[in-house]
Amino acid sequence: MVLDSVGKDTLARSYGVVKKGGFIATLVARLDQAELDKHGIHGASIAVRPNASELAEITKLIEAKKIKPFVSQVLPLTEAVNAQQQAATHHTRGKIVLKIADEPKS
Repeated sequence: MVLDSVGKDTLARSYGVVKKGGFIATLVARLDQAELDKHGIHGASIAVRPNASELAEITKLIEAKKIKPFVSQVLPLTEAVNAQQQAATHHTRGKIVLKIADEPKS
């Protein structure tokens, strides 16, 4: 089985490494049914949708310190392009957070 979270060339190479009868799941791309058929494998695209109750549960786990998100960088929103370029390298450990400028103090 391959779980693809990169897409493009990584997904294209994955078809050839999964054994016949195996499975590819991708988070970021559309599968090529012809490639799946050619290699005798199965596949599925996995999509997620925001879910308020699940996000609230995750918030509770974070607040209870049962899980800890890893933030590698906090950048101002004006650096969104740079953040996207960094994320595209696939060499970022953790999350990149974009921060809206603080409200001026009165």
